[in-house]
Amino acid sequence: MLGAVVISASVEGDVDEAVIRRLLRDMNVCLGSCYGKNGKPQLRKRIKGYNNAADYSPWLVLVDLDQDFDCAPLLRENWLPNPAKYMCFRIAVREVEAWLLADSESMARFLGVARAKIPKAPEQLDKPKETVVSLARQSRRCSIREDMVPRPGSGRAVGPAYSSRLIEFIDTHWRPEEALLHSDSLDRTIRCLEALIKRWQVEGRRQ
Repeated sequence: MLGAVVISASVEGDVDEAVIRRLLRDMNVCLGSCYGKNGKPQLRKRIKGYNNAADYSPWLVLVDLDQDFDCAPLLRENWLPNPAKYMCFRIAVREVEAWLLADSESMARFLGVARAKIPKAPEQLDKPKETVVSLARQSRRCSIREDMVPRPGSGRAVGPAYSSRLIEFIDTHWRPEEALLHSDSLDRTIRCLEALIKRWQVEGRRQ
């Protein structure tokens, strides 16, 4: 039964957790324990432990490519050249915000900006998070600007409720089935999860 599958995960932060929770929800799969959520360096230190656990149960580890490498395969080779049997190690190009921007219609409506302002190729952006903040700055809605845009002199890259606003978008507005059409790394992540679920349904029962 598909609903009996539980996948453990490790991510960089709360927005990433919301993304994978949404993806798994759409697949009728439960997210088990979600580790990390304290930035990329910590996740990097613990990747071998997560991979060892994936010898025995399904795991998803999601990281941003950022500017660390020119492409996702190079990061994958550096971090985890030999993923375990039940490991789905995926990389968002270049940040998970690109996956959200890939559903341009929903993002434009949520932020209160013209759809034409949303980049058509979000995975080609160097810093998708900065793009989201820039779009929020142009919002017709005062609440979006106040929540997502950093205050002058704050020294912060995002507004005080940036993450909670994106989590709201992910939970109630984002359409992964639309976004994957414009984000190859999202499409690959979904296909990896689908393959992992099928493999566990067949092989996991024998363990």
